[in-house]
Amino acid sequence: MLNKTTNELLLKKNQHKMKKLIIASTSTVHGGSYLDYLLPGLAHHFKDCNEILFIPYARPGGITHEEYTTKIGDAFKSIEKSVRGIHEFENPTEAIQKAQGIFTGGGNTFLLVSQLYKNQIMSVLAEALNNGTPYLGTSAGSNITGISMQTTNDMPIIYPPSFQTLGIIPFNLNPHYLDPDTNSKHMGETRETRIKEFHAFNTTPVLGLREGSWLEVTDEKILLKGPLTARLFLPNKNAEELAPETDLAYLGTL
Repeated sequence: MLNKTTNELLLKKNQHKMKKLIIASTSTVHGGSYLDYLLPGLAHHFKDCNEILFIPYARPGGITHEEYTTKIGDAFKSIEKSVRGIHEFENPTEAIQKAQGIFTGGGNTFLLVSQLYKNQIMSVLAEALNNGTPYLGTSAGSNITGISMQTTNDMPIIYPPSFQTLGIIPFNLNPHYLDPDTNSKHMGETRETRIKEFHAFNTTPVLGLREGSWLEVTDEKILLKGPLTARLFLPNKNAEELAPETDLAYLGTL
């Protein structure tokens, strides 16, 4: 017969590990500073973390991993968290497995996905997030939480071995979603047109996430947060506006 202490340890080991993700359209809203609109929530999100593992692979504007990590470290100082870049570790797999919390920043999604596959950590990262490691993604770092990166806005500057990404949420994202400007003389395709092109060949739902909006994933709940609606695209259907606090988990049953 198991004693009480042993039984408690086994129960703790077998407890369901809850997913904890913040998936944001952008790191910076117009007129704000880096991450400032998210920082109050991040203090709670990462409350049990002293150090955040940062994945700088997307390299916005081609900045170095070191420059990007320093920028993130400065932002996280305001909530008393230290930051260490994954490039500083000899073993990136071990870094993810031992991380208290993880942040993947924005930049180029093609480059980010290429580097995750090159370092053989796409599946390792997915496993960590499914097992409850708190995660923050912005822009490209949010793109990778979907089923694939095929609805990114980014230039294909490098060819990844696969478009398949983490699959933590059961749909794809289009961060920085823009509504058509009726006063603009721009004649290029709208975001909605591009997403319809995707749905000519794919059935994956796509969420257009506007600036200042984010998803809060807690276990099986996927709540839309922020002051704005989000635009949901399904194949062969009219786009639908979803109100803040909508739970998007049902998209996994479609």
